[in-house]
Amino acid sequence: MGDYQYDEEERPARTLSGRYASFVAAVSFAVALLVLWQVFRPLAQGSQFYLIIFLAGTLPLVFLAYQSGIFKSASGPTWPDRVLAAVALVVCLYPVNPFAGGYNAFLDRQGLLDPADIVFGAVLLLLVIEACRRTTGWALPVVCVIFLAYGYYGGLLPQHWPVAHAGLDFAQIVDALYNSGSGFYGTPLDVAATYIVLFTIYGAVLDISGASRFFVDLSVAAFRRSRSAAGRTAVAAGFLLGTVSGSGTATAVSVGAVTWPMLKKAGYPREQAGGMLAAAGVGAILSPPTLGAAAFIVAEYLNVSYLTVLGWAMIPTVLYYLGILLAVEIDVRRFGVRPLALEGRSALRLLGRFGYHFSSLVLIVVLLALGESATRSVVYATILAAALSYLDRPARLTPRRAFEALSSGVRGVLPVVAVCAAAGIITATTTKTGLGAQLSSLLVGGARAVTDDPTVVLGLTVVLAAFALALLGLAVPVTAGFIIGWVIIGPALLTLGVPAPAAAMFVFYYSVLSEVTPPTALAAVGASAITGGRAIPTMWQALKYALPAFLVPIAFVLTENGEHLLARGSLVEIAWTSVVAGLAVLGLAIAAGGWVFGVGPAGVAGRVLAAVAGLLLLYLEPIAIAVGMGALALAVVLAALGRRAHPEPSLPSDIPHENSRRSA
Repeated sequence: MGDYQYDEEERPARTLSGRYASFVAAVSFAVALLVLWQVFRPLAQGSQFYLIIFLAGTLPLVFLAYQSGIFKSASGPTWPDRVLAAVALVVCLYPVNPFAGGYNAFLDRQGLLDPADIVFGAVLLLLVIEACRRTTGWALPVVCVIFLAYGYYGGLLPQHWPVAHAGLDFAQIVDALYNSGSGFYGTPLDVAATYIVLFTIYGAVLDISGASRFFVDLSVAAFRRSRSAAGRTAVAAGFLLGTVSGSGTATAVSVGAVTWPMLKKAGYPREQAGGMLAAAGVGAILSPPTLGAAAFIVAEYLNVSYLTVLGWAMIPTVLYYLGILLAVEIDVRRFGVRPLALEGRSALRLLGRFGYHFSSLVLIVVLLALGESATRSVVYATILAAALSYLDRPARLTPRRAFEALSSGVRGVLPVVAVCAAAGIITATTTKTGLGAQLSSLLVGGARAVTDDPTVVLGLTVVLAAFALALLGLAVPVTAGFIIGWVIIGPALLTLGVPAPAAAMFVFYYSVLSEVTPPTALAAVGASAITGGRAIPTMWQALKYALPAFLVPIAFVLTENGEHLLARGSLVEIAWTSVVAGLAVLGLAIAAGGWVFGVGPAGVAGRVLAAVAGLLLLYLEPIAIAVGMGALALAVVLAALGRRAHPEPSLPSDIPHENSRRSA
C-alpha cells in the first residue's frame, strides 16, 4: 500500500507480540468488562470515579501500545515506556488512594490541594500531553501548551486587551484539571469512556463477524453493469462501511484496497480515484448510526439524546453523498470512464444470505426511538451481532474471537482517550479564564466593525467561523477541533441568534472538513498511498468531491429556513428545503465538475453561473431561490448551446470484466 499515513486520531500503534501483546489484550479486555458493567450497574461513587478508573486502565496502555519515536525497540515497549506506564497507573489512581484519605477526601480538597496533590496532578498533565503526542503527533500537544501558557501568563497581558484575565497560578491550573469536572475528567473523556468505546467494540464485533466484507460485496453487486459501476461501488462501500466505522481515513483505505483495481481498470486517473476514495471515506464520520466521536460530544454539550443528533445528521448526510455521486457521474462523462461488468453474486442473493448484518444497525435506531439509552442500545446491538455471527461458520464469534473483539475495541479507542483527556486541558482553561466569551466577542465585533446590518454581520461571522474552523482542522483532530471550535465559535453564533442545534452541527461539519482540506488532508494521503497518486493533487480532488456538500452547513445558520435541513420543522418545510438544497448541490457539482447532465460540457461562464446558483439556493429565501433557479437554468442553456462543439463521449463497446471478491 505504500507509506500510508493515518490521520491524527489513527496514528499507527506498534505491533506487539509475546507477553506484551497478551498483557495489553488482557488489560483491554478487563477495561471492556468494566465499561459493560458501568452500562448496567454504574459505580456507586459516581461518574467521575468511573472516569478515574477508566483512565487508569487505558492511559498506561498508550505508552505500551504506541512508540515514543525516541526510544525504539523491535521487541516491544522499551524500559522508558514501561516506566511511564507504571507512573501513569499510579498518578491516575492517586485520587482514590486510601492512604491519602480516599476519593471523598480528595474531592473535599478541591480548590485547596495539598502539595502532593499538585505534584501528582502535574505529572498526570505531562503524561496526558505525551500520550497525545504519541497518538496524534505534535500539533494538539502544542495547542494544549499554548492554552496552559495563556492560563498562567494571561494576567501579565495588558488589562485593556479583550483576552486579558486575572491570571491563574499553577495550583489553580492543576486543580481545574485534576479535581474538577471540566478538566481531564470532563465531558470529552466522559463521552469516550461511555459512548465511543462501546461503539468501537460494536464495530470490532461486526468486522470479525464478516459485516465489512459483506458491505463491500453488496456494493459491488449493486452496480455490476452500470456505466459508473466502479465509482458508485466505491461511494456505496464507503457509506456502508462508515455506518459501523466512524473513521474517515480507515474507511478510505479499506474501500480503496478493494475498489482501486476496479477504478484503475475503468480508466480513472490515480489522483481522481484517490480523491473519490478520500471523500467517500470521510463520509464515515457523517454516516448514521455511528457518527464520528464529535457527534457524541454534540449530544452531551446540548443535553439531547444521541437519536436527536442522528436525526439532525440524516439530511446533510444524504446531501453529502448526493454531491459525491453527482461528481462521480460527471467524471464518468467528462473523462470517458470505461464501464465494467463485475462478476459475482447478485445483490438480492447476497442480501438473502448475509442481509442479517443490517439487523444490529436497525436495532440501534429502533431502541433509541423507543427511549432506550445510546449505551444500552449499542450493547444490545453488539449482542445481536455476536449471536447472528453463528449463521456464517467462518465468521462465528467463538469465545476466543469475542475476547479479541472486546480487547481490540478498547485498543481502538486509546487514541481518542488521549485526545479527549488533552481536550480537557483546553476546555478547563477556557472555562477558568472566560476565553471563549472573549474570543466570541472579538469575532462578532470584527463583523460589526464592517457593517451594522444584522444579516451581513451574521454572514461575515459565519464566513470567518468557517475559515477559522478550517484552519483549526489543519492542526488538530476532528474531535479536538470540534471541542475547541464549540467553546470559541459556538458562543459567537449563539450570540447572533443562531439556534444551538444549527450552531453545533455547523461547527461539527466544518471540523470534519479538515479531513479533505490541503495540506493536511490525511484521508487523501492514505487514499493516494493506495492508488499511487501524488498526495497534493489527490487532496484537491478530494476537496472537489466533498466541497459542494460541505457548503450546505452554511445554510444551517444563515436563515431560519436552514434549520429545516436538520429535520427540525414541519414535514413540508423539511421537504422543500431539502429539495432546494439538493438543487444547490447539483449547481455546485456542475461548477466543480464542468459538466451538465444530459447536455454536455459547461464552459467558464456556465460554471460560474452554476456556482452562483448553488450559493443563492443555499440561502433558502424566496428571492434568492428564484434568482438561483434562473442562474441554474441559464447555465444549462449555455451548455446546450455549446453541445455541438463538445459532444458527450460515447459509451465504449468493450466492457472489461472485474472479478469481485469472494462473498462467502
